Amino acid sequence: MMFLGTSLTAGYGVDPAVAYPAVIERMADSAGYRYRVVNAGVSGETSAGALRRTEWLFQQEPPAILILETGGNDGLRGLAPDSLEANVLAILELAASLSPTPRLVLAGMEAPPNLGGSYTDRFRAVYPNAASRTGATLIPFLLAGVAGVDSLNLPDGIHPTAAGHAAVARTVWQALEPLLAAQPEE
Repeated sequence: MMFLGTSLTAGYGVDPAVAYPAVIERMADSAGYRYRVVNAGVSGETSAGALRRTEWLFQQEPPAILILETGGNDGLRGLAPDSLEANVLAILELAASLSPTPRLVLAGMEAPPNLGGSYTDRFRAVYPNAASRTGATLIPFLLAGVAGVDSLNLPDGIHPTAAGHAAVARTVWQALEPLLAAQPEE
């Protein structure tokens, strides 16, 4: 199970053992699903950076499940939503070309509101569009119930605390567990 993402996935500011991919691995183990989790999160990375490393990552160990979290840094930098969508689609399509084909999960992000309504709407539409086009399971917003909650975020207001990562893991698990239950691990 590969988690490809940004600092949110890497676990910026917390012990890697409490970052949401590690929490998911423990949840999967407890539920009887035996997957090794690869945390391929890189702090500060844009969707273009994630795309650049995707082929290399897949050559190291093709995932049975890919959970893609990217775009937050694109939004913080005001990068074009069209470019974000092209990068997300390219990553998911590259994954879909692997044999065996991994199950795909796409975690949506939100753009900062200071970039205006048009930008925010275009950014938000990237994730359901990409999921629809690739058949990926969509998590509408990775940080649902966590973003904006002071007690669940580090002082920077962006990165989750250990409790925030536990909440993120519950959000991801809601989308991931049905995939695990429907098909045994490979």
